[in-house]
Amino acid sequence: MKNKNMPENQASSSLHKAHPNIAVFGLLFGALCWGIIWYPYRLMAEAGVSGVASSFYTYCIAITLAGLYFARYWRGMFNLPLSILWLSAIAGWTNLSYVLAVIDGEVMRVMLLFYLSPLWTLILAHFWLKEKTYLSGYIAIVVSLIGAFVMLYDPKLSSIPMPRNEAEWLALSSGIGFSLTNVITRKSSHLSIRAKSFAVWVGVAGMALCFLPFVKDSFPAPAFFTVTNWLIMGLIALLLLAATLLVQYGVTQIKATRASVLFLFELVVAAIASYFLANETMTLTEWIGGGLIVIAAVFAASNYKD
Repeated sequence: MKNKNMPENQASSSLHKAHPNIAVFGLLFGALCWGIIWYPYRLMAEAGVSGVASSFYTYCIAITLAGLYFARYWRGMFNLPLSILWLSAIAGWTNLSYVLAVIDGEVMRVMLLFYLSPLWTLILAHFWLKEKTYLSGYIAIVVSLIGAFVMLYDPKLSSIPMPRNEAEWLALSSGIGFSLTNVITRKSSHLSIRAKSFAVWVGVAGMALCFLPFVKDSFPAPAFFTVTNWLIMGLIALLLLAATLLVQYGVTQIKATRASVLFLFELVVAAIASYFLANETMTLTEWIGGGLIVIAAVFAASNYKD
């Protein structure tokens, strides 16, 4: 059991030394979850539940379960800095827009547009955190832009490479939100893993409530759902809980260079899942553009000398 008098970073360090593979497993498990979680959300959409409504219910279930498990820490919530509200709001938009994008869009195009996030992170870290950008970082920026151009350019639609539908715009904004979340998280090293995780869960539920007036479909009452619906949402909530906590642990224990590369496992999972579950395939230009974006992500990871 963790010593209450031991500093949190020291306790985490000792845990990492005792279980060196847990952090790697946490990141891979998180990538697995986010690479497949679109499918149960699509099942809910087919049952007549919008992405906003299903996100609200699944994250409320996650908050309830986590609240019960971490009940002894609730007193500390009143001592949290107001900066956590920014983290909650931006992380909330990031996760909600991602879910909405993968429900309506082509999974791999959505994933690849999301994975332009290393580009935005490099830019934000350079100008906001005043972090030095190395040659590998500049290469990542150029390669990711070329990849996005190749994937998005369609002369039949526009002479300018742009996202072609609402889902792709949401995916792009989700990647930007993810970058902002990463930067804010770096500046919020004083917050515990529990606080950051709750900020994400509460942020998504709150953002879903804000978007309800703009959703065409009616918001379903709890009585609307069948037992199967509740089981699907419960499964999503458990995946979200495990993925968030394990990823938060993983990124605090593993160097940024290695963590960023491990996250790319999500693309492999998504590619396999979208092919077998949704019969979605990528065109040659999408493969080329996506490959360049993945290469750029690896270069972006090597920009950090940690």
